[in-house]
Amino acid sequence: MACFGLYCGKTLLFKNSSTEIYGECGACPRGQRTNEQKYCQPCTESPELYDWLYLGFMAMLPLVSHWICIERKLKNGISRGVLFQQVSALFECSMAAVVTLLVNDPAGTLSIHSCRVLMLSDWYTMLYNPSPDYITTLHCTQEAVYPLYTIVFVYYAFCLLFMMLLRPLLVKMQWHLYMPNQFGSIYTALYFFPVLTVLQAVAGGLLYYAFPYIVLVVSLVNLAVYLVFAKIESCSDLIRKDRLLVLFSHWFLHAYGLIALSRGEQLEQNLMLLILVPAPALFYLLTTKFTKPSRIISEGAKRHRT
Repeated sequence: MACFGLYCGKTLLFKNSSTEIYGECGACPRGQRTNEQKYCQPCTESPELYDWLYLGFMAMLPLVSHWICIERKLKNGISRGVLFQQVSALFECSMAAVVTLLVNDPAGTLSIHSCRVLMLSDWYTMLYNPSPDYITTLHCTQEAVYPLYTIVFVYYAFCLLFMMLLRPLLVKMQWHLYMPNQFGSIYTALYFFPVLTVLQAVAGGLLYYAFPYIVLVVSLVNLAVYLVFAKIESCSDLIRKDRLLVLFSHWFLHAYGLIALSRGEQLEQNLMLLILVPAPALFYLLTTKFTKPSRIISEGAKRHRT
């Protein structure tokens, strides 16, 4: 019988040296996807660089959310207490990432097997079930991008678990540090984790193709806002540990977005673009003295007088 549907395939039931027996047409088991001949094949490829960068982007979302919530909830606390909780969040997310890789196929290793992403519809197979005109009971919803879709949910679950287990304990160990509302960041995380989960469930495929542009735009905007509000007008204003740390963080995001934008194609040539990473900050520092509002107003007043 013909196998209708973009993601429907026949699963291998028995195989020996001369015979292969396949089951009826339907959804492929987890860890497999259909090939051009409509047979389900195991996902045995290694993720491409772009896939790893996508997973890294999704892993950074809860970490950055943690840091923002900690900074806002503990804004009246001492800096050492804020830094302690931010380091704790980094440790929790790092442990969650390691454990997520260990429990995924192949179990016990830091590598994963995956199916290659071919098109946007691979993320939304539920929308491509065969028409009822052909087969009324056939549903072929599956994870065609295994495991890029579900591994993010597993990672978020481990992030939440490690936060609930470690953060209260670590904060209690620092009881001598006066931090008002020291558990506020934990309560806030109970809100943003469901939001991140829904975001991945609904827009995971869109984020997969758009995240390089999101990283570049957000990092550029944040860098511009930081330089303006921190009143940095020269290179000498940057010579402080906290400001240099912020600057290098933004440069890291610029480089991350540029590498992802290349999608691993001619990566060696595209790496030359990384020399342009400091360009936005340097352009701002070189031109800020000509665009200061106070200078523009004073020069306008002088011209008006003359």
